[in-house]
Amino acid sequence: MISSDVLLATLVLAPLIGFFINGLRFRSSDCQTAGIIASGAAIISFITSVVLTLRLVALPKDGRQITAHFFDWMLVGDFSAQVSFLVDPISAIMILVVTGVGSLIHIFSIGYMSHDARPAKYFAYLNLFLFNMLLLVLGDNLLIMFVGWEGVGLCSYLLIGFWFTDKEKAAAGMKAFITNRIGDAGFLLGIFTLFFAFGTVNFAELAARMPEVAEVGWTGPIALACLFLFIGATGKSAQIPLYVWLPDAMAGPTPVSALIHAATMVTAGVYMIVRMSHVFVLAPNVMMLIAVVGALTALLAALIGFTQNDIKKVLAYSTVSQLGFMFLGVGVGAFMPAMFHLMTHAFFKALMFLGSGSVIHAMHEEQDIRKMGGLAKKMPITHGTFLIGWLAIIGIPPFAGFFSKDEILWYTMAGKMGHPLLWLIGALAAIGTAFYMTRLMALVFWGESRVDSKVHPHEAPLNMTIPLIILAVLSLVGGWVGIPHALAQFIPGHPPHLLGDWIKPALVPLDLEAGPVVLELILMLVSVVLASVSAWFAYDSYLKNKARPTEIKERLGKAYDIVANKYYVDEFYFGKIINPLVGLSKGLWAYVDVNFIDKTTYFLADLVQGGGRALRSLHNGNLQQYAMYIVVGLLLALFYVLY
Repeated sequence: MISSDVLLATLVLAPLIGFFINGLRFRSSDCQTAGIIASGAAIISFITSVVLTLRLVALPKDGRQITAHFFDWMLVGDFSAQVSFLVDPISAIMILVVTGVGSLIHIFSIGYMSHDARPAKYFAYLNLFLFNMLLLVLGDNLLIMFVGWEGVGLCSYLLIGFWFTDKEKAAAGMKAFITNRIGDAGFLLGIFTLFFAFGTVNFAELAARMPEVAEVGWTGPIALACLFLFIGATGKSAQIPLYVWLPDAMAGPTPVSALIHAATMVTAGVYMIVRMSHVFVLAPNVMMLIAVVGALTALLAALIGFTQNDIKKVLAYSTVSQLGFMFLGVGVGAFMPAMFHLMTHAFFKALMFLGSGSVIHAMHEEQDIRKMGGLAKKMPITHGTFLIGWLAIIGIPPFAGFFSKDEILWYTMAGKMGHPLLWLIGALAAIGTAFYMTRLMALVFWGESRVDSKVHPHEAPLNMTIPLIILAVLSLVGGWVGIPHALAQFIPGHPPHLLGDWIKPALVPLDLEAGPVVLELILMLVSVVLASVSAWFAYDSYLKNKARPTEIKERLGKAYDIVANKYYVDEFYFGKIINPLVGLSKGLWAYVDVNFIDKTTYFLADLVQGGGRALRSLHNGNLQQYAMYIVVGLLLALFYVLY
């Protein structure tokens, strides 16, 4: 039997080897070969993930851990950091999602990037991303996590700006990179704070050294560390105020949006908080802040989704909103529901992004949904799979999104760390999601065609539709592993909450038993009814009463413009932060650097150089001049003595 060390090494190194193979042939335009190499590496990692998870299942419930230590990285005094990997119920979910969804997206990319001039370079970057994402989720300490954290940030920059000859796409990559650096600075401060307070960055050791009593203020080491780590999470997972990079990140190839900006990298912040749940629960003020920021992000991003006309921008703001739901979950202590929604969201959002890629591919790179319509007849497979993703994201049972989203809302309302106002904000965000996603369906697939006569939409090839079908199946059945007990009682045999039983031993033991079952059922019913009504209203507005959206827009007036312009957040950042900093930097350069520092150094250099010239003139080899110096010296000495 293959050892766990070998399996873990294979899991991590397979995509790295794929990166080197395609990287050495990065100028190649052979998409088929590059895609097969990269997809094969991703599939090997997925198979290895399945084997490791099955081994984990075979272990006792309280001992489900597979560890592998490869080498010591840092040994400084009493501090040590090892390159060691950990597979437990939390990281097992992540490696299955990263490698499973990642493999499907690699395969999809073979068709999508078939006409690109540099497919080998693209697939090399994609494999490098998988390698770094696996480091992030498998490392057993914060330093290994940070290496992966920075690595996926680098790959995101490279892939967003993959078509860098377009200045807007290059600028989008830089915007993502710089915005994430702000969050990463907070992440580093959090690591330093924990190290100085507890002397370790290992997850298990940190959990063992935590005090039994929570910190009640904001200035304790745990609260400060959690606050800094959360700043890092807001950058990586696009939460207020650092969410502005994600919508612009849609400039990259659409499969990149599906893999990095929907299914994997942007969920790293959620994973980090869940992984460190033993630390975060001891900072209740920070937990409440996380919940509030998550709820507001979910709502405000959903509102922006109402006004977007770029198919990928709609999905981008939907991603920001859904990430807000996950942060709302971890903020109220519902770590398992947050991981549940992370998993189901990976299925249906990757499906919808790849579906949008299929549409863009068929529409000859057109992304404006106002220029589409009636594509259901032209693209039946894409429409059918996208339809399942739509039902999943708006929370219609029995699709995956219903179970995970409603579980978060349930704990937000009735959990001990929840609050009705947070539930209300989350419910409003869910209602908004149902509206703008139905609007997307109506304008893209239903109704009359508004496609330019020069464009002839067609169904995508098999290497693009097969991943769509697999993700559609997962979006349908993926939520069944988390059927809540309130519904399970009506199913013969009372199946358990499989995901909850699986992940519970790896989480901090919290008493999250919420209110009565009747209340949970009522809230589920309310949620489904509100989502259905919202979806019907959007359907009626964009297919039956087409004048209604224009009338509503005119009535809202300035309010609509504010939302359509994304609350002018980018303008505020540029006007109040970025441009003043640039102006200050230019002023410091002109007056401090050039006029003071440079001129001071030039003066000193000239002084030294002039002194050197003067001294050099005294040593020129002229004996008569030396004799004169001696005579002058003797005369001066004699004058001094006589005086």
